[in-house]
Amino acid sequence: MHLSHSVTAVGFWLGTILPVVYLPVVISGIDSISRLSLFVGLLTVHALALVVGHDYAGSRT
Repeated sequence: MHLSHSVTAVGFWLGTILPVVYLPVVISGIDSISRLSLFVGLLTVHALALVVGHDYAGSRT
């Protein structure tokens, strides 16, 4: 139970903070396959983090 709560919390906070990482990628430009792969990878990790962190109790008042 404790591990499940920790994973959910990490997923929630990762999903909350990860969009900040998009900024340098977008500013530097997506002009190659490697940067496009990085961007798509970030989007995938973000989506996964949102799904995992969806039930985080600390996000509700």
